[in-house]
Amino acid sequence: MASHQRSTSAAGREKTYFEQQREELMAEIAVSFEHVLANINKLNRSLEAVITVGNEFSSVEALWSQFENVMAKDPEEAEEPKAEGEGEGEGEGETTADQSRDEDSQVSHDER
Repeated sequence: MASHQRSTSAAGREKTYFEQQREELMAEIAVSFEHVLANINKLNRSLEAVITVGNEFSSVEALWSQFENVMAKDPEEAEEPKAEGEGEGEGEGETTADQSRDEDSQVSHDER
């Protein structure tokens, strides 16, 4: 009940200097927050526009990447398949793991 009496007496009397300054500062802070919010929204729209423009260049970037990959290949790499075809008879005695497995499975099948 004492707090109720204080609030009615405070409403009836003039505000203190502290209360006046506090209200002015709170109003100023509220206005500043509104400006900050407006600027954040503007920044967000600008970032969305930048992203949209950047996405429009994705096809151009892919084309340049393909061009770069083609130009980066060694001319010697293009000739290697020919060189590999020439030496096919050299490694006849060597077997791969897949060939060994196939031979083992055939031997076990023949034993049955």
